[in-house]
This record gives sequence, C-alpha cells and structure tokens, in this order.
Amino acid sequence: MDAQSHALLDALQRDPYPLYRHARAQPGLTFVPELDAWLVARDADVREVLLRPEDFSSAHVLRPDVLPAPAALAVLAGGLGDRPTVISTDGAAHRRHRAPLNRALSATRTAALASFAAERAKELVRGLAEAGRRTELMESYARRLPGAVVGRLVGLDPEDVPAAVHGSHRAEQLLFRPLPEAEQIAAAQDVVDLQHLLDRYARARRADPKDDLCSTMVAALAPGSGELTLDQRHELVANLQNFLIAGHLTTTALIGTTVLHLLRAPERWQLLCARPELIPAAIEEAARYDTAVQGFRRTTTRPVTLAGTELPVGATVFVAYGAANRDPARHAHPDTFDLTRPPSRHLAFGHGAHGCPGSQLARIQLRATLTLFTRAFPGLRLDPDHEVVMRPTLIHRSPEALRLTW
Repeated sequence: MDAQSHALLDALQRDPYPLYRHARAQPGLTFVPELDAWLVARDADVREVLLRPEDFSSAHVLRPDVLPAPAALAVLAGGLGDRPTVISTDGAAHRRHRAPLNRALSATRTAALASFAAERAKELVRGLAEAGRRTELMESYARRLPGAVVGRLVGLDPEDVPAAVHGSHRAEQLLFRPLPEAEQIAAAQDVVDLQHLLDRYARARRADPKDDLCSTMVAALAPGSGELTLDQRHELVANLQNFLIAGHLTTTALIGTTVLHLLRAPERWQLLCARPELIPAAIEEAARYDTAVQGFRRTTTRPVTLAGTELPVGATVFVAYGAANRDPARHAHPDTFDLTRPPSRHLAFGHGAHGCPGSQLARIQLRATLTLFTRAFPGLRLDPDHEVVMRPTLIHRSPEALRLTW
C-alpha cells in the first residue's frame, strides 16, 4: 500500500460515515478499494449476511488492513497463538470456541463482576477527583476499568493486567494501523510478550484449575490431564488473546465515544445529570450512534446475490454495523444523537451466531461509569484547548485522546 492509499484509508477510518451514506444511497453494494471489499451498508443487508454464516464465512474476519513488515512478522514467529478463534470460525468449530465464553459470562458470573466493576469504577473516579480538575479520559479511566474487569474474568493477577492491556492495544495497532517499521517491530515484541504471559497462565491452570475463564477455556479446548501439547497451547493463547482484545478494547472505545458525544452538546450532559434514569437509554444511543466495532469482513463460500449484486465465491464483504446503525430505514433521524429515542434494535454488538457474548458486561461498565460521572462531575466538559481526533481504525472506534475539565 503506497502513501496515498495509506492516507485514503486513514481518512476513511477516522470518519467513515460519509462513505456509509453514499453506499446506502446506491443500488446494490459499493466496492471500496481502501478496504478491498464490497461494503454492506444497509441494515437489512447486514442482518442478512450475519444470519447466513454458511454463505458468508468468518474465516478471514481479521485480515490486516496493512500487512506488517517482514521484520515484524519474524518477531511474531517467536510467539504463540496462530490458530482460529471464536471470531474466525463457523459452524461446529465456532460453537466449540464459544461454549466456554458462554459459561464464563453466565448471569451469575456477570452479576459478580458487576460488583467488582462498580467498586473499581468508584476507585478510579475518586482518583480523578483527587488529582485535580482535568484529565485525559482514555488513559486515566477508559483503558483501566475494562482492563481490570476482563483481567479478573480471565483470572489474571492484578499486577499482570497492565501488561495484558498494553499488549492488546499493540496487537490492534500492528494489524489495523500503518506504523513505521521500527514501531512495528516493537509492537510485535509486545504482542509476543503478551502471548507468552497467557501461555504461562494456561499451563498453570492445567496444573491447578481455578474459578476463572482461563481454567474454563483450558478444560473446554484441551480436555484431559497431563501437560498441554504445543498445539493446545497455541489454540488456548489465540483464544485468550482474542477474548482480551474483544473484551476490553471494545468497552474502552465505547466509554470514550459515549462521553465524547454526551459532552459535544452540553445540554445532553445536563439532561443526563438531571435525569439519571436516562442512563440506560444513553448507553444504547451511544452504541448505535458511533459504534465501537464498525464492522467485520466476511468471505463468500459460493456464488451469491446480495442487494442485487452478484458476488463470486471468495469475494470479501465488509459488514458495516456502524452503517446499519445510521440507516434511516431502521432508525428515524439516524444522524441525531437522541437520549430520548425509543428502544431500537441496533447492531452495535453484532447479530446472529457471532453476537457479542460480553455485551451485558460492557453495558454494566458503561452504566457504572455514567452513574458515577454524572454525580461526581456535573460540570464536566470537553477541554476547549484540545481538538478531539478519532483513531484510524474500524475495529475499536474511539478518540485518540479525550481531554476533559470540570
């Protein structure tokens, strides 16, 4: 990819909504060279693809936007985890990978995590209030709460959570953002370090199981006893790493975009402070309005026709949840952020077999965040001296930084 193509991809990822509007207005599907994929932008078409996994496979869902340099790939070769996961499998293989996640995110375990999330959120808010009258939210709060919650769910020791959070962000950077080669190599090493950390946990849980997701995953994906084989270790690391990334980066992004859009119109924040019963509606509207996971790729397994467009076997489509969530055929006045919008069936957490198993846990963390912030910081506002710039990614859309004052 040349410099001009990088620039076009960067611009598209920072603000994809003009492209979505254009694509929805066209007959059929629109091919987007920057994505090397057919864009599926209408709500009905997105739902159709997600309900037809036998025709639209997830096998290449995480194909990199920018292929890492050979030197970075050489570093990655020293890690573990090059195996399919719940997000990149279909049918029986997908159900096998999903089962331990469903068990780990049962109603009982989620309720227990809700108490932990509330206490951790209180600690973080208390720290913000004591530190002064301004903060950069993404680093001081939005990364820390989801990282702590998912780390506890997985079974990580608290001292290992920062490294897990850092490694997860570096994995996203390496695969979905163009970086200079030296930075790619550094990011690759951080990813490998994370993989070896997770490998140590998997092997420890084989020897001494605990009540955590890591143990549940070891028992489900590597049943039996005795030392884990190298292939089992690769599969476990791949799935643990995937869950870490999906489990906290998405919630981190959603916290950032939710606070951003509530503060961009001060009357929204004032309304929420005055009427905290609107917090659940605010969460759903924020998720719909500026979806954290904008979409995923799917690959056709046979010749199909979608929205009148004929696609051959092996065609790539980008299934844009973010575009569907702004489709006027589904949502009235979709480009308006409306705290009083009646409940609607948005696609922010996916749909069908690959719907997000942790969506309720994400909502719990958002609810705790908004409840505490509206009480502690009724005068919260965007720092007028700093422009908000969105990160160049369609996987975890959020501000690069969100500087606030009160």
